[in-house]
Amino acid sequence: MHSNCFYNRVIVFEGEPGRKCIANSPQPLVDGMNKFLSLMEITFRRDPTNFRPRINKLDSKKDKEQKLSGNYFCLEDY
Repeated sequence: MHSNCFYNRVIVFEGEPGRKCIANSPQPLVDGMNKFLSLMEITFRRDPTNFRPRINKLDSKKDKEQKLSGNYFCLEDY
């Protein structure tokens, strides 16, 4: 996650490993990360003191807010 300054497009793979897989077309970093994290059902935020990415606790207030807004990958502190 820390190396995201080195790329601006990602490819998200969906499916069941070893059985059936779909490779999505390359998409911008934020869109791709939102897609990937929504598939994993987790949300990221930035730690306000050191700006490192942190996974929100499942069903926490921040987790629920981000899922409702569709913003699984929070880049507000960049």
